[in-house]
Amino acid sequence: MSVHDYHARTLQGKEIPLSDYRDHVLLIVNTASKCGFTPQYRGLQELYEKFHDRHFEILGFPSNQFAHQEPGESEEIEEFCQVNFGVSFPMFEKTDVKGGNAHPLFRHLTEKAPGVLGSKTIKWNFTKFLIDKQGRVVKRYAPQTKPDKIEKDIIKLLEDSSSS
Repeated sequence: MSVHDYHARTLQGKEIPLSDYRDHVLLIVNTASKCGFTPQYRGLQELYEKFHDRHFEILGFPSNQFAHQEPGESEEIEEFCQVNFGVSFPMFEKTDVKGGNAHPLFRHLTEKAPGVLGSKTIKWNFTKFLIDKQGRVVKRYAPQTKPDKIEKDIIKLLEDSSSS
């Protein structure tokens, strides 16, 4: 299976097949509005603006599973992201990213890219997963990894897969 085999619902309630992002490099991030890492939205938006025209997408998945740092409803999350950080990349409904009710996409991501010491769980908000154009999970980044530190890996995937 690949990331392209899953579906997710946007903040506006529309079910999207992730196969819509075939031939795109993706960065999938679990997000939160009231987290110490929330300012990373700014860096994520900068990456999005820089590479979007080269078939790069960021997919944001708000989660309230870490210290209840995403308490808002879809409309509140969308407004917060746009007003405070100018977020224009796709944002999805609040999602469980760990545990028995974890979205199947996040079970897939953590299986293909385990964390430290092989952990198959997401430990905190703003864990990031880099996906190649074929939907394969390439790398997992810790919440502390700032978006600009991922740029070289994004460029490599964009260049590697442009010749395929």
